[in-house]
Amino acid sequence: MHQTDSAPTTAVVPRQAVAPTGLSPSRAGDFMTCPLLYRLRVIDRLPEPPSAAATRGTVVHAVLERLFDSPAAERTPERALGLLRPQWERLLGERPQLGELFPGDEDGAALTRWLADAEKLLGQWFRLEDPTRLHPVERELYVETVLESGLLLRGYIDRVDVAPTGEVRLVDYKTGRAPSRDFEGKAMFQMKFYALVVWRWKGVIPKRLQLVYLGGGGDVVTYDPDEADLLSTERKLQALWETISQAVATGEFPATRNRLCDWCDHQASCPEFGGTPPPYPLPIRARPDDGPTGGQMSKES
Repeated sequence: MHQTDSAPTTAVVPRQAVAPTGLSPSRAGDFMTCPLLYRLRVIDRLPEPPSAAATRGTVVHAVLERLFDSPAAERTPERALGLLRPQWERLLGERPQLGELFPGDEDGAALTRWLADAEKLLGQWFRLEDPTRLHPVERELYVETVLESGLLLRGYIDRVDVAPTGEVRLVDYKTGRAPSRDFEGKAMFQMKFYALVVWRWKGVIPKRLQLVYLGGGGDVVTYDPDEADLLSTERKLQALWETISQAVATGEFPATRNRLCDWCDHQASCPEFGGTPPPYPLPIRARPDDGPTGGQMSKES
């Protein structure tokens, strides 16, 4: 679910359906927000049109990753801005469909405005952090672990810092605004997910979790987890996976109205908006109380 700066028309062609094999923070968040959204993204794998906001975030993340290739003294705002257009062009080369973000932009004015917004986000980052004093040991680090239950957890961490004394800090960049206090816990869930993976993978509990918000006025939100936090997160994820597995087996993925519905790309497949989900593509299992005709239950969520 992403808000777009324009609304290009893109044909939606389903890809081959697959059963989920594990959890990432994003997909866990999808299911908790709306089970039907999870199904359409993970199982049906319906394509979503390019999003200007999400693509801008991807480019900004790439700039912040590449900036640390330079010596500390050269990690300047000017250097970051110089990386912006090359990173956009690299991404466009990898995903030509992103050209749909700026239809009819013959003079390049829309692209220029879009890049200017990305420049503001980078400028905000330099006001929040000083890259000349940071020495990340990892950037865009892929992490995964398998819990004792067999549940696979995976994801990408934007930055991992390690202090000379050995303390680990996990950092994630957000190009949106910082959430209100009511939603801070939901935002930090992603970081606790990563902390759990690192703990189970490396045997080290990160000292600090840090979310760096570049939108709005900018903000840095931190949290110091302990073993009890991570054990609680592990139990929550295990329970979530059991719920997902039940939904996969029965094909029941209810739509849940929420504050992000207005930005959802799948309203045409959502009963809450008068749409109809595609036929459920995986084998379904009858509920124990369905009796001998249970196998005839609906294949739509």
